[in-house]
Amino acid sequence: MAATTDKPGRLITLEGGEGAGKSSQLATVADAIGQAGYEVVQTREPGGTALGEAVRAVLMADFDTPMPAMSELLLMFAARAAHLDEVIEPALARGAWVVSDRFTDASFAYQGQGRGLGDAAVATLEALVQGDRRPDGVLLFDLPVEAGLARAGRRGEANRFDRETLAFHDTVRAAYRARAAAAPDRYRIIRADAEWQDVADQIRRAIAEWL
Repeated sequence: MAATTDKPGRLITLEGGEGAGKSSQLATVADAIGQAGYEVVQTREPGGTALGEAVRAVLMADFDTPMPAMSELLLMFAARAAHLDEVIEPALARGAWVVSDRFTDASFAYQGQGRGLGDAAVATLEALVQGDRRPDGVLLFDLPVEAGLARAGRRGEANRFDRETLAFHDTVRAAYRARAAAAPDRYRIIRADAEWQDVADQIRRAIAEWL
């Protein structure tokens, strides 16, 4: 797809709890943007770079003792720093739209609230690592926790986030919804418990509004 170099690039992120279906709809988001003539870069967090993927493997691994919450948060931002430097900022600079499966909202939801570190800790690292960079639009895939975990269980062996308690996942969902409610212009809530085509239609409507 050819880049539209006379217009600024934009960062669109997909967020939601486990089993929300973000990854399966990433191509839908990219296609909706690409149809408007923009170059689209698809990526994910943690990941997107060699360093990021290595960090992802550490974050998903089980250890003899639980990973400290602050270690988890710092690893997320270590991967994010490389992601911004190597992938996101260069793409935006040339006018591409970046579509990322998770970004910093996940840190606020999972580590800030789910792990109990608080928003201030996440916000401090956000300012240090990202400067003024924030997503231009966030698609929040929302569905009941039990439904999401059932889906996650069907995709194969559960990772350590999947195996967290229902209370943890309820806290994560509530944190996401609170962030969306606080900035409705930037967030679009996608009813992720709908049929796949209905979810895709919701996504296309949201992208059309941002375009």
